[in-house]
Amino acid sequence: MSEDAYARAGVDTSRAEQAVAGLVDALRHIDPGRPSRAVLGSGHYANVLRIDDRVGIALSTDGVGSKVIVAEQLGRFDTVGIDCIAMNVNDVICVGAEPLAVLDYVAVEEADPHMLRQIGEGLREGAQQAGVEIPGGELAQLPELIRGHPSPYGFDLVGACFGVVALDSIVTGARVEPGDAVIGLPSSGVHSNGLTLARHALPDLHERPAELGGRSVGELLLEPTVVYVRAVLELLGSGVDVRGLAHITSGGLLNLLRLEADVGYSVDSPLSRLPIFDLIAAHSRADEAELAEVFNMGCGFCCVVPADQVDAGVELLDSHHPGTDVIGTVTADAGVVEVPPLGLRGDARGFAAGGGG
Repeated sequence: MSEDAYARAGVDTSRAEQAVAGLVDALRHIDPGRPSRAVLGSGHYANVLRIDDRVGIALSTDGVGSKVIVAEQLGRFDTVGIDCIAMNVNDVICVGAEPLAVLDYVAVEEADPHMLRQIGEGLREGAQQAGVEIPGGELAQLPELIRGHPSPYGFDLVGACFGVVALDSIVTGARVEPGDAVIGLPSSGVHSNGLTLARHALPDLHERPAELGGRSVGELLLEPTVVYVRAVLELLGSGVDVRGLAHITSGGLLNLLRLEADVGYSVDSPLSRLPIFDLIAAHSRADEAELAEVFNMGCGFCCVVPADQVDAGVELLDSHHPGTDVIGTVTADAGVVEVPPLGLRGDARGFAAGGGG
C-alpha cells in the first residue's frame, strides 16, 4: 500500500488498533467478584450476558464519529440520530439478538433548542426504523471540551443498544463452512465510517459534482446509515439457516473475519460501487486497498447462509433492501478475504494488492 491517506487526513488506524488492544487487555482482568456472565469473547459486534439458562442480553455501544462535523458545517442535525441508532442496532443483530432499546448520550458545546430538537427527530426516526425504544439518555453541556465547526454548534452523539437473544440461538459465525454463500445488502453511502478521509478528499460540502446526479457533497455525506434490523430479524425467523452476520463498517469486507469460523471469503461479485466512493478515490491519494479498508464501498451488511438456501435468503432480504445479491462464497483459506475483481487480498492486518482478477 502507498502512504496512508487516512493517516494524512488525521486518523492512524494502525496506532489506534494497538491502543485498543491495550485497553481491551486491561479490561479483560476485571474481577466482578462472581463468575462472568459474558457468553462471548472480545471481537464480536456485540457481547451477550447470560441472564439464566435460556436467555441473554446483547449489548453494544457506538457513536457517529466525525460525521457530526458535516452536520455542524451544514447546520443540519436531523439525520445523525438515525446514524447513532443504526450503528448500534446493526451490531446487536449480528449476534442474532432482537434490539429492544437504545440509550443516547449527547454532549454539546451549548444547549441549542433547534439543534437538539433536530437530533431528537433523527433519533426518533432511527428508533422507529429499528423497532426499538429510547427509554432514557443523557445531555451534557461541555463548552470546555466541545468546540463546533462552527462554534457554538459543537456536539457528539453516542448510543448504547440492549437486545435479547435465546442462548441456543446466538449467531457467532462458528457454523460457517467452506461452500456457504455470502449475501451482501447495499449501503446508502459512506454511512458513519471514514468521514475524516471523505471530508479531507471533498472539503467543499456545497459542491455538486456531475457524478452525484445533482446532489451536493454534503447531502451525500449526511445520507443516514441504513438500519438492517427488520430484514435480518425476518431472515432469522424464516427458516433459512443463518450462519453468520456481519455489519460492514470500518475495515470494509474484512469485517467478515470477525465471524468465529476458521475460514476465508472470496468476494467475486461485489455490490456496485457507489458514485461517492469513486469521487473520494479521484480526489485523494488512497489506493484501492486503503479504500476497501476504510469504507463499505456499497455493501453495508452481509449474511452467510448455506448455498442451497441462498435464493430464499436473497429474495427475502431484497424485499427490504433492493439490490441485495450474492457477493461471494466461503473458502477454506482461513483468515483471508479476497476480492478478485479488484485484485485485493486481505487478512487481519488489512488489504493489499494480489487477490487475482
